[in-house]
Amino acid sequence: MKIVILLFLVVIVGSLGSALFYLMRDKGTSNRTVKSLTVRVSLSVTLFLLLMLGYYFGLIPQQGL
Repeated sequence: MKIVILLFLVVIVGSLGSALFYLMRDKGTSNRTVKSLTVRVSLSVTLFLLLMLGYYFGLIPQQGL
């Protein structure tokens, strides 16, 4: 489960970096920045749902403080 989370985080940061690259390169003349940010938000929501499901099904153990 840790590897999946790390992979998601790497792809999310990569998508954010590509959005920054397209923002600087295209100067607002294309929709590539919006598409990259949409992918980032979708991946973030998917990661959140996977974490919630992993906790619910016991794949992520509950730890007390």
